[in-house]
Amino acid sequence: MNTDELVAHARSRFEHAVARRTLKEKYQAKLTFGWNGGMFKATPEMITFLSLYGDERIVILDLYETPIEVNAKELCELMKPRLQEQMNAWLVEHEELSKNR
Repeated sequence: MNTDELVAHARSRFEHAVARRTLKEKYQAKLTFGWNGGMFKATPEMITFLSLYGDERIVILDLYETPIEVNAKELCELMKPRLQEQMNAWLVEHEELSKNR
């Protein structure tokens, strides 16, 4: 490889890494939502945690570390489809990005 090819290869790798980071930030932001006076992020860990409590009312900290009383089942049922919808969309865009690489 000559110098120009090396530079072009390095530039394309850098641009791909930046595009992946941007894609991650985009979908991580879409997982955040307001509910019941608090801000929450739909994550597999939070869904698992909420599932442990069933239909109980519990107090959890939101993203701003404010204690919020919630119905665990209701919040869990809001998070599940949001997480799956965003993960599916992220996968589609990620695969498209990989094809263009």
